Amino acid sequence: MRELLNRIAPIVKGLQLRGMAGPVLIILILGMMVLPLPAFMLDILFTFNIAVSIMVLLVGVNSLKPLDFASFPTVLLLTTLLRLSLNVASARVVLLEGHTGPDAAGKVIEAFGHFLVGGNYAVGIVVFVILVVINFVVITKGAGRIAEVSARFTLDAMPGKQMAIDADLNAGLIGEDEARKRRAAVSQEADFFGSMDGASKFVRGDAVAGIVILVINIVGGLVVGMVQHDLDFATAARNYTLLTIGDGLVAQVPSLIISTAAGVIVSRVSTEQSIGQQLAAEVLSNPDVLALTALIIGLMGIVPGMPHVPFLFLAGLLGAVTWRMVKARQTVVEEAPAPALPANPEGAEASWDDVMPVDTLGLEVGYRLIPLVDRNQDGELLRRIKGIRKKFAQDIGFLAPPIHIRDNLELRPSAYRIVLKGVEVGRGESFPGQFLAIDPGRVSGTLPGSQTRDPAFGLPAVWIESGLRDRALSLGYTVVDAGTVVATHLNHIITQHAAELLGRQEVQQLLDHLGKTAPKLVEDLVPKLLTLSTLQKVLQNLLTEGVHIRDMRSILETLTEHAARVQAASDLTEAVRGALGRAIVQQIFPGSADVQVIALDGQLEGILSQAVSTSGEGASLEPGLADTLLRETAAAAARQEAQGVTPVLLVPGPLRALLARFLRRTIPALSVLAHAEIPDHRTLKVTAIVGGRA
Repeated sequence: MRELLNRIAPIVKGLQLRGMAGPVLIILILGMMVLPLPAFMLDILFTFNIAVSIMVLLVGVNSLKPLDFASFPTVLLLTTLLRLSLNVASARVVLLEGHTGPDAAGKVIEAFGHFLVGGNYAVGIVVFVILVVINFVVITKGAGRIAEVSARFTLDAMPGKQMAIDADLNAGLIGEDEARKRRAAVSQEADFFGSMDGASKFVRGDAVAGIVILVINIVGGLVVGMVQHDLDFATAARNYTLLTIGDGLVAQVPSLIISTAAGVIVSRVSTEQSIGQQLAAEVLSNPDVLALTALIIGLMGIVPGMPHVPFLFLAGLLGAVTWRMVKARQTVVEEAPAPALPANPEGAEASWDDVMPVDTLGLEVGYRLIPLVDRNQDGELLRRIKGIRKKFAQDIGFLAPPIHIRDNLELRPSAYRIVLKGVEVGRGESFPGQFLAIDPGRVSGTLPGSQTRDPAFGLPAVWIESGLRDRALSLGYTVVDAGTVVATHLNHIITQHAAELLGRQEVQQLLDHLGKTAPKLVEDLVPKLLTLSTLQKVLQNLLTEGVHIRDMRSILETLTEHAARVQAASDLTEAVRGALGRAIVQQIFPGSADVQVIALDGQLEGILSQAVSTSGEGASLEPGLADTLLRETAAAAARQEAQGVTPVLLVPGPLRALLARFLRRTIPALSVLAHAEIPDHRTLKVTAIVGGRA
């Protein structure tokens, strides 16, 4: 035990020291305001202050996004506090020892007071004031305004960003861990800009404090020098003013660097490149711009009276850079060999190889969408399609067939279409580089752009430029990129046509997969009691009405129980629905919410029951009765949808299949449930009655 404690003790001690580093640093900084420091220690601390400011600037310049330097507001506070503490410490030394000469407060202050301004305190005051004006009026004020606006827009955009993350999660484009990370990033971004809005006030206050300290030191130095040390006015003014100017400049230079870092952090647009890479790629990448600039500078250089050498030198330098860029672009790239042509297809006989099988699922894209699906260009849509198939398998209960992707030059450049067994089932347009702002029904403004509708759900939407993304989020739009538009539409189509995607091959794969854990259950049902085709029909019936088939064990156990007496797929489907009732209701009404349903009037229910008992499954409704039933059910379903509730019609078991088939085409969002499918522990709430009064 003692040996274990001896091993753990250094680790605990290291953690404690690391945790105490921050508080100790703050206490030391505050201590410098009270405790006297020798001139040599001031030199070290002033040098350290300059080094820290340079480090902060370099970190800010090389950050790809603001959150890469999330601690910057705290760093801003600490560096400001450090500068003010050094100002206080140096002011004490200047006033106490300033009469001894220009190096009384250390060599760093002497260097800034003599070499940088030539020992002229008038020039030093002017330079100091200019630096303060640049820092206070230009850089700090601009950075503070950007941080203030960014904080407001970031907070306004938070609900839209959260909705976009939830939409990607529900569509299967991201996992739960990725969604959690994105939500945390959104929250951190809002916290960062909110902190920067307040932290920018530190730098502004630092600039004001610098001016006040300068005046106090000069006046105080004159009084101390003339009264206490019997110096004449000129000597006191020279000594104390130069020391004060050196002290002010050695503090303002790091302050200016830190302010620049703050401006860089809050003013940049998040990309995958640093500031240097962005400037090189966006400003210096166009030879036409450089050539035109060289021409204008060269013409200015030959104008009489102008200094020819600097203008012509810069024009020549730009011209040389332009020439090198043009030569680099003209470098001959070895072309890939052309594909070999097939050998004389006209002379070949037709064979079964010429019969091409139809793909179960296909996605055809116009040429502008090819980068989204090109594996060589790391097409983002390919990754999302893999996520869609995985999410579909987890939610629905079987693996969808692979999606065959190909380009189609007959489509418009930005168009795409989704094909199911050779037949088009969906079509839309997506514009890479732009964002689709979808109106979920509660936006607070309009956006400039191309008006359209969301291809998946038909909601009003507008294609906007990337620069309007934050504005759209703040107005309440759900904003998605071009790849997400296609992926969401594809996911919606696959879910809608799940029953058609479940072929015999998929059913057999389901049985093989379940047979690994429950071989006896599979063996007793197929083919002893039920054929594979009947099982497929039962599963397709469930999928047609949106019932997931993840619980294959319960489905097979129910079929095994009833298949000895019933072989009709429709009757077996109703039996399975009864066994899956809890899952069906949970799917429609998650959690413990009330089950809000539409019910049938007792008289109408009796008429329908009589029709079913007389004619069986093939019962037909009298036209007037059918029209009334359809109209009133549609109206009640619309009212439930308007309240944000999934429309559900609750009917007796014998009527469920008939009414589900009858109402499915006209009211696709309506779910028809039987009384036996409602679990005993769920609370029913009838919101409307069809054929009577609510």
